[in-house]
Amino acid sequence: MENKKINYQLGTRVIMKKPHPCGANEWEIIRLGADIKIKCLNCNRTLFMPRIEFNKKLKKIITEEGN
Repeated sequence: MENKKINYQLGTRVIMKKPHPCGANEWEIIRLGADIKIKCLNCNRTLFMPRIEFNKKLKKIITEEGN
C-alpha cells in the first residue's frame, strides 16, 4: 500500500465521499492540526475529524487556496 503524504492549507476546498445531510458535498478547511475542522459551504456547519479519518473520507481536492 502506498503511503503518500497530502499537504493541506487553510482555505482549501475539498469534496468528501459522502455528502452532508443538507445535500452539499463541498467543504472548506478552516483549521489544521492533529484534527481537521471543515465547514460545509452550503449551510456553514462545521465538523471536526481526526486527520486519518479525513484522509480516508476525502474524495477530491478542488482548490488549494492558501492564505
